Order: sequence, then C-alpha cells, then structure tokens
Amino acid sequence: MLKFEGIYTPAITPYAADGSIDFARFADVLESLIEGRVHGIIIGGSTGEYYAQSAQERKALAEHARQVIGNRLPLIVGTGAIRTEDAVDYAKHAREIKADAILVTSPPYALPTELENAHHALTVDKAAQLPIMLYNYPGRMGITMGDTYFREVSRSSNVVAIKESSGDFNNLHLLACKFPNIALSCGWDDQALEFFAWGASSWVCAGSNFIPREHVALYEACVVEKDFAKGRKIMAAMMPLMNFLDGGKFVQSIRYGCELNGLTSGQVRAPLQSLDEEEKAQLKAVIADVKRNVAAVTAA
Repeated sequence: MLKFEGIYTPAITPYAADGSIDFARFADVLESLIEGRVHGIIIGGSTGEYYAQSAQERKALAEHARQVIGNRLPLIVGTGAIRTEDAVDYAKHAREIKADAILVTSPPYALPTELENAHHALTVDKAAQLPIMLYNYPGRMGITMGDTYFREVSRSSNVVAIKESSGDFNNLHLLACKFPNIALSCGWDDQALEFFAWGASSWVCAGSNFIPREHVALYEACVVEKDFAKGRKIMAAMMPLMNFLDGGKFVQSIRYGCELNGLTSGQVRAPLQSLDEEEKAQLKAVIADVKRNVAAVTAA
C-alpha cells in the first residue's frame, strides 16, 4: 500500500499553439519534477486543468505520464467528475494503466449529503481497488467532507490519505484526533507548517511545479529532521509566494512559474486568461526572493 510521504506535485498541462495538449512538453514537465526530487506526481488535478479537458484528453495524459515516469515515482490519477459514473470510468482507467493511487473528490454542483458523498467515494473505490487520497476542497466543490463522511469511507482500507483543502483548522483537528487511519496531506499551502505540526506526512503543492526544492526543504525540516524552528524560517520565507497565489489567478501563476524555469506551457485554457505583464513581473520578483531566502535558511 502506497504511503503518502513527502511532496506530491499536481503537474501542469502544457498546450500547443493550437490549444491541443503538447505531450512532448508534458514529458519535460514530468522529468523536471523527477529531477527536482519530489516524491510523487498527480495527474488530473485542478492545477492540471482537468475541468477544461475532455475524457479522452484526461486519459491520454494519465497514460503518457505512466509511460514517462515508469516506476521512478508514484503516479496518482484524479477521478474528479460531476457524475459518479464518470468518476468510476476514470478510476477503472487508472487501474488499467497501473496507477499507484487515485485522488477522489466530492462531485461538484450536486451538493450531496455526507452519506451520499461517502457512497460516491466507495463506489469509485470499488471500481479501482487502488489506494485512495481523498480531496476535500469545499471552495470548488460546494460541500465539505466531515465527521459522518470520514466515518463511512473508513470502512474501506483503501482510503489511506486526504488532501485537506478546506482551510478550516477544525477539519484538520478532527482528522488528526479522530481519524488517524487517514494520513493527513496539506492541501492549503499557507498552513503547511501547521499540518506538519499535526502529523501530516505529505504536502500536495502546486508551487512545487517550479520550485520543488524549496517545498522539499520544508518537508524535510519538519517531517524528517523534526526541526520546527528551521521549518518556521523556511515557511516565513515562502509566505510571500503563498500570498501571491491566493490572489485569484492560481493556475495562471503556477504556469508562469514554470515558464520562468524554461518549461513552455502555452496559454491557459478558457475561461481563464493569462497573467498580465505587471502580474508576471510581480511573481518573478516574489519567486526570486523566495529562492534566495530559503537558500539562506537551508545553508545556515
């Protein structure tokens, strides 16, 4: 069973000039993450813009990722969908390509109860029979996973981790205290230090697409070395980036960060639009500061 430990990167999806997926550049993205020493790669997350892709494109991306990564890193495939039937289809495909785990979200828009949402997750689980990382993101899904949900899904031994992205410390405390069987993974970037303090062993962070080493450094300080004084210094150095990413153009910012690393990603898909020149300049300066300040901490 996959143990979620370390930095897990939801990879971006590069597009060609005509808007189609650029698989050669997608391979470059994956290779850069492996080189950056992240611990796992997620395909079909919101950072990869799964919501703007067809079912065929999502499956092609997962297949290509499996081929490129091989057995070098764990591959986690997102199953997010409005319809349970579609989520099941993505789960079955993940099993076919020998993904190491799947990401299971709440279905957006329908607003199921916690019991109904748990039934959705267990239905997806039955189809995949793979380790599951739940993904609680009420800001995008409209509902939150809570006590009743966690109790129900814990009936399956495949439910091993959760990317907790509610931003609500009450949910963090609930999971840490009442559901130790579900490994915590930080899904709210500016709370990474608090997640690690509460026993999280992994962090799903989009920023690791372009500054993987800095994210790995925080994980290693807090989880491996258990040096929270050092961790606080690294986190403080990274906070300006967290604050910028909270500014409303999250995916666009991640993609531009990759561009600064020489990873050509093309235009973001509609309805989103790219950063303007002023925003690009601001982000470039923020990233440069983060790299310099984190390096100063880790070198000390």
